[in-house]
Formats: sequence, C-alpha cells, structure tokens
Amino acid sequence: MNSTLRQFRDFFVSLQLTVWLLILSLILVFVATLDQVNLGIWAVQEKYFRSFAVLWQIPDTQIGIPVFPGGYFIGGLLLINLISAHVYRFSFTWKKTGIQLAHAGIIILLIGELLTGLLQEESFMRMDQGETKRYSESFHENELVFINHSVADATEVVAIPEALVADKKSIQHPRLPFQVNVKEFYPNSTLQMRAQAMPAAGAPVATAGFGAQLAMTPLRITYKPNERNVPGAFVELVATEGNLGVWLASPLLNQPQTFTAGGQTWEIAFRQKRVYKPFTLTLLKFSHDKYPGTEIPKNFSSRVRVKSDDGTDDREVLIFMNNPLRYGGLTFYQAGFDNNDTTTILQVVRNPGWLLPYIACIMMGVGLCIQFGLSLAGFIRKRTAATAAAVKATESAAAPELTSVR
Repeated sequence: MNSTLRQFRDFFVSLQLTVWLLILSLILVFVATLDQVNLGIWAVQEKYFRSFAVLWQIPDTQIGIPVFPGGYFIGGLLLINLISAHVYRFSFTWKKTGIQLAHAGIIILLIGELLTGLLQEESFMRMDQGETKRYSESFHENELVFINHSVADATEVVAIPEALVADKKSIQHPRLPFQVNVKEFYPNSTLQMRAQAMPAAGAPVATAGFGAQLAMTPLRITYKPNERNVPGAFVELVATEGNLGVWLASPLLNQPQTFTAGGQTWEIAFRQKRVYKPFTLTLLKFSHDKYPGTEIPKNFSSRVRVKSDDGTDDREVLIFMNNPLRYGGLTFYQAGFDNNDTTTILQVVRNPGWLLPYIACIMMGVGLCIQFGLSLAGFIRKRTAATAAAVKATESAAAPELTSVR
C-alpha cells in the first residue's frame, strides 16, 4: 500500500508531468487559435478552455466524442502538480524563498483563471444621452418573458431562460395564469412578412398577435464575433378560459404583443437576458472626439450619474478608455458607441477574482527578483572568495623568493 501511494505521489510531483501538461497546453492553444476563425472567440473559450474535454460531434447527430483534454482538465492537473511539487519536492529554506514565491504566484494565477471561468459574468448597457437604466443585457443569453401590465405602480415580469424554451416542453410557472407550450424553437432565425415568404410545409405558424402576419425562417448558427444569433419560438398559451392561440416570439419583433388571461393584461416578448442592479445609471453626456480633419476616433467617454436605491450614493463619474467605473462589485468599461454620437455602449463585468492575477504577477515578480538576488549574491561571494584565495596563493608563492634574496 505504501508503495502504491508513493507511486501515486511521484506521478503528481513528476517534472515529466509538468512538461507534458505544458506541451498539451501549447497544442490546445494552437488548435483553438486556428478554430477561432470558424467558431469565434466565445465558442472557442467554451469548447476548448472552459471544458474538461474537447468534443468532436458526429455529423448529423448530437453525440460528442472526447478527442483531446480541455482547459479545465489540463489546468486542474497542472494545479495539482504544482501544489504537490511545492509540498513534497521543494525544501522550505531561505535559499528557496524566491522559487517558492514564484510557484505560489503561478498557483494563484491558475486559481484566478478557474474562478474567472466559473464566476465571471459579462453583459452590456446601451444608453442614449439622458436615459436612465438599472439593468444590463447579456451578450449571448436570451429569455422568454411575460410582462404583467395590470400590477398597480409596478411591472411584474416572469422570465423563462432560453435553455428551457429550447427543450420544447410545456412550462407552468406558478405566477402565470396560463400554461406555455413550446411548439418550435430556432437558435437563430429571421422574420419576413408571410405574404412574401410562405412557411415550409409542416412548419408552425402563429395564430395570434402581430406575429400571425409573419413567417419565421431558421438560419444556421453563426460564430462570427460581429454577429449574434437571434432565437425565435412558437409558443401556445393555454389558460383556464381556453386556448389563447399560438404566438410568435422573437427579439426582432418590435411590435408589442398583448393578451388577456386571468383578468390581467400580459405582454409576451423574446429578448436578451437582463441583469438588474440595486442602483441606476444615467448617461449625462457622451463625448466622441476625433483627430482634426479626420474621422479617426481620438477619444470617447461617458459622463454618468450613479445613484443607489438606498440613497447613500449619488455622484457623477467619467468613464473613458482605460479608466473604468468600479461600483457594486461590477466594472463598467467604455466599450463602444453608436454612429449618432449620442448613444454609449458600456461593457459590464462581474469578476470576483479580478485581483488574483495582479497578486499572482506581483508574487512571481518578487519571487524571481529574490531568487536572482540570492543567486547574484552567492556568485559575488564565490567570486570574491576565489579572488582572495588567488591573491593569498600568489603572496605565499612570492614569500620564499624574498627570503632567498635576503
């Protein structure tokens, strides 16, 4: 048993394991970089780096076969390898302080990347000048929402995640006075007037709302970074008073669709997932500076007003490139703008582990400096001792000659 445990330990502290994991990491990064042309950066991160195995999907099926270790698997093993080597291989002495500190920095860097992959949330906030918002919108996630306009002095919203809609099952939410039956779901789609493009035979059609005048056509999923998938669905609503018809839901549909159920007025919509905040942001002024005589952007910035719900914070902040706003555990970056020069686009990031990479880099830098300093001091001592020994030997050799001369 002791021999087995020793072999198990030797495997995880092995330098060969470290080398192989680094080689696998290089291959993974190389292949992912090539595949980024086809999938885009977001899909590549999910497929290669934020997974335990890279899957190859069998054509015309939903079956995936693991063909290469993913980022979580390689990174996890490398983390275990570093921690094991830190505990078993390195001696905790002053001479090894630099190496220990540098390795500890690498360990923290890996942990920080793991936390970022698991916990980081990214969204955006698009605001016109003078507009106030308390929510940001997801880049890739969507939701089917039912909005109750009958609530006094408020708006009640029931949101159904896109993943549940994609399952194409019946959904009965306790706050909805009707049942939602998903007839069809398209991950990417487009809309046309039904008179111009008749739906294919057997394809569902809307029988209620403005969507009854439209035809929804499925499209191939896009992975280009400058394009987004526009989901669409046909949902049947069944209330206690009877069938409310089949409704078309799509982010491309700007026309409000309302209906009555349970004596209340509801609205159905498919939109990008919203993330609500305990504070509001008001765009006071957006500035877009250009180089004189050109259309080349020189600088763009957003002056915003931050106001918390509890009234403890009410202030103005200027957001511009490399100067984000950090507030409420979120970071607001100046990401872009619309061509009208009055609409700003802020990227909103929640990353609980954002400090760890800075701490890790400082630890690695200090550790390397300490190790280099100790090595340099040892070299200087040896060089000084060797020089002193050479001088002493020269003096000893010259002493008999002086005696004989006398």
